[in-house]
Amino acid sequence: MPRRNLLATSAAVAGALGLPRAATAAPSGTAALHLAPAHRQVAALRSGRTSSRSLLDRLLEHHAGTNSGVNAVVTLDAEGARAAADRADRHLAATGRPLGPLHGLPMTVKDALETKGMRTTCGSPDLTDHVPGRDADAVALLRAAGAVIVGKTNVPVLCQDIQTSNPLFGTTRNPFAEDRTAGGSSGGAAAAVAAGLTSLEVGSDLGGSLRLPAAYCGVYALRTSRGASPIVPTRGHIPRPPGWLSSSDMVTLGPIARTARDLDLLLNVLAAPSPADGPAWSIRLPSPTRTRLGQYRIGIWADDGHCGVDSAVRGLLDQVTAALRAAGAAVDDSTRPVDMADSDILFQRLMYATASATATDSGFDADVRAADAMADDHPAALFLKSRTMRHRDWARADEDRQKLRGTWADYFTDHDVLVTPAAPTAAVLDQTSVPVPQRYITVDGEKRSYFAQTSWINLAGPVGLPSLVLPVGRTAEGLPLSIQLIGPYLSDRTLISVAKLLAPVLPPAPKAPALTP
Repeated sequence: MPRRNLLATSAAVAGALGLPRAATAAPSGTAALHLAPAHRQVAALRSGRTSSRSLLDRLLEHHAGTNSGVNAVVTLDAEGARAAADRADRHLAATGRPLGPLHGLPMTVKDALETKGMRTTCGSPDLTDHVPGRDADAVALLRAAGAVIVGKTNVPVLCQDIQTSNPLFGTTRNPFAEDRTAGGSSGGAAAAVAAGLTSLEVGSDLGGSLRLPAAYCGVYALRTSRGASPIVPTRGHIPRPPGWLSSSDMVTLGPIARTARDLDLLLNVLAAPSPADGPAWSIRLPSPTRTRLGQYRIGIWADDGHCGVDSAVRGLLDQVTAALRAAGAAVDDSTRPVDMADSDILFQRLMYATASATATDSGFDADVRAADAMADDHPAALFLKSRTMRHRDWARADEDRQKLRGTWADYFTDHDVLVTPAAPTAAVLDQTSVPVPQRYITVDGEKRSYFAQTSWINLAGPVGLPSLVLPVGRTAEGLPLSIQLIGPYLSDRTLISVAKLLAPVLPPAPKAPALTP
C-alpha cells in the first residue's frame, strides 16, 4: 500500500477513536519513528505524538521493503497486530492511561517462544502446524505490559545451531553482509532488531544463542542472571517440547535492543517470578551504586590461549582499555578469574547432559551403549559420555559448578565488572550448506573449531552470571565488533549502567543499511 494511503487509513482510525490528528499524520520529527529506539517510540505513544496503529503501519511498510533481504521475520500476523494496536489506541483514548510500560509498542519475539493463536515452530518440520493455546510466560509479560506482537523471528531447527537456518523458512542473513551469518540461535531476533524490523526482541541463551547473534549483528543483548531459578520465566520456551513445564537449568531469556537504555526498558518487564510464584515472590534487581566510569574496578581479559582472538578484536580491546583508563577507572588488564579451558569443558558436560532429557527411550538407550563402549579419548566421547552420565556424575559436575561460582564470587569482591571479547572475530561466513563436522572458522588465517565462536560468551553460562554484549566499532570491511561485560550474580542493572557509560567514550558501532530511512 502506498505511504499516503497508510497515513490516510491511520488518520481515519484516529478520527473514529477521537485521537488528535497529529498522532497519525507523521508530524515533523516522527517520519522515521518506526526506526527509532524503543524508548523513543514508547514516549511518542504515551504523549500522543503517534498512535499504535500508525506506528505499526509504518513498521509493516518497512517490513515489506526490508525483510526479504534478511529473512528475519518468518511469521507475520499483521491482522492480529492491527487489532491489538487498535485496542491499545482505544484504551488510551478512553482512559488516558497506558496499558503498561510497552503500551502499543509493536515488536517481534523469537520463534522458540510460544504465542497463543500464532504459529510457533522453533524451525522444526515436526512443529509446522503448532499453534499454541497459551502464551509462554515471557510473552504473557509482554502482552500485559501493552506490547503488540507483530510476528516471530527465525531460528535454527530446535535452536540447535549457532547460525540460523531451517527447512521451513530458510536462512537468515546478516544485515551487514549477506554472505555472513547472523549467528544463532536468536539469529532472526538479532537481525530483526539490527534491520529495524522491531525495536525490541526477546531471545534465549544456553550456549551463547542470545549474545553471539547480537555481536554479529551489531546490537545489544543481555543474558540475564540465573540461580536455582531464572529471573525471567522460561516456561513455554522450545526446546523443551510443547507442553513441558521445565527447561534446561542453564537456559535464560533476555532482551535484545539497539541501545542499552532499551535493554533496561525490556528488563523491567521481563524480570518477574513465574506465575506460580507470583503471589509470594518478587524480583528486585539491585540498582547500580556508581554513576561514573572512574568509580569502577574493571578487569580486562583481552585474549587467551584457549580461544585466541583476531587482530581486529585485540585492537578493539586495547581501545577499550585505554578509554577506561582515560575515564579514571581502576583497570586490571592481567586478570584471569578462571581457567577458560576447564570452564568450557564443564559447560559442555552440563549442556550435553541437560539436552538428553527429551531424547526418545530407544535413542537414549543407543547412546548409553555407544558411550559405555567408547574410549575416553574418542572425539565424540565428551558429547556421548556427558549426554548419558549417571546422576552421580551429574551431581559431581554440579558440585564443580558451585565451586566455580564461588571462584567467580571471590573475583568480584575485588572487581566490579569483567570486560572480554564477545567472539574471536566479527561475523563469520555463513556455512549453512556445509555439514557440521566440516565447518570451521578462521582467526587471522588459522583454522579453528566452528564452536570456538562461543567460548568467550560461554564463560558466564555454567555459573548463571549476567552477561551483556555491547556493539563497539567495526572491522575494515564495515562489520560490527562487540565486547562482553560480565558481572556478579544479579548485577544485571549494573551491567546496563556500565554499557550506557561506555558507549559515549568508545568507537560507535555501524548501523545496518536497512536502518537508514
